[in-house]
Amino acid sequence: MTLTRSISIGVLAAVLASGACAPIKVNSFVDQRADFSLYRTYAWADDTPRATGDPRLDNNPFFHERLQSDADNGLTARGFEKASSGSPDLMLHYHASFTQEIDVARLDREYEYDTSQDGGVPSVYEAGSVVLDFVDTRTNRLVWRGWAKGSMDGAINDQAYMEQRIDDVVARVVATVPHR
Repeated sequence: MTLTRSISIGVLAAVLASGACAPIKVNSFVDQRADFSLYRTYAWADDTPRATGDPRLDNNPFFHERLQSDADNGLTARGFEKASSGSPDLMLHYHASFTQEIDVARLDREYEYDTSQDGGVPSVYEAGSVVLDFVDTRTNRLVWRGWAKGSMDGAINDQAYMEQRIDDVVARVVATVPHR
């Protein structure tokens, strides 16, 4: 095996490993005019699962149920109550999107790889994003948005791993909701 070939195989192995370990980035927005001490109850905007862009997840009721259940648990821990009747203070919406992405430049920088030899080895991974929105039901104004984006490699075809990733992502996003 030539040195160039063994370097290429090593880089490919690093590429594949790094895609699965890519960090999830979490951010949020809070409307500075919103007084979260006034919000107590929330409800989901509707129970219809939203399209994710990937039919494997769109047809997986466990994905949608897990996401909503995790959000409910996290919001309860932060002092919110899911409304069982009446008009809630907040309406909760979620959006999820999953696509394949290719990232060559990030890996080239990360591994100080010289792409002049073979043009670079692309990193193909399943990228996912989840967005949660709280809308004030009195004003119909967005008062909080939390989102996460990153690699979901291996999660779509492995139910147990998908549940772990959802648990982690939703917990980290919900942790950005202001306490009541």
